[in-house]
Amino acid sequence: MQTITVSGNIGKPPELRSTQSGEQVLAFSVAVKQGWGDKESTNWYRCNVWGKRAATLERFLRKGMKVVIQGELTIGSYEGKAQYDIRANEVEFMSAAEGGEQNNTRQSDNGSDNRGGGGGGFSSGGFGDDDLDSDSVPF
Repeated sequence: MQTITVSGNIGKPPELRSTQSGEQVLAFSVAVKQGWGDKESTNWYRCNVWGKRAATLERFLRKGMKVVIQGELTIGSYEGKAQYDIRANEVEFMSAAEGGEQNNTRQSDNGSDNRGGGGGGFSSGGFGDDDLDSDSVPF
């Protein structure tokens, strides 16, 4: 098993699906830029979150958000190009979708809330702040 941590932006709206057995999976892609100037390139990682966390994260993840993903990496190929898949064990929100405030809230497989950065505290980054308080958020 290969473990990887990537930091990038969500490329399109996350899609919540269910398997035939009823298990939920949230699929989204993360764009990671590398290099600089004329040598800058972007790698795309397909990420999947499984189980109860899939539905929870689907409510908060948005296209354009900066996130840090940690999980198990699988490399395949499609039409001769490398394809990177990550089964996410941990998702950390680094920003809101459209330049909202940074919140540094992380959800890990054990369901614990791991807050980082100065100030702590949960912030939805402008996504329905009226409906949320830190006691009602499961991570």
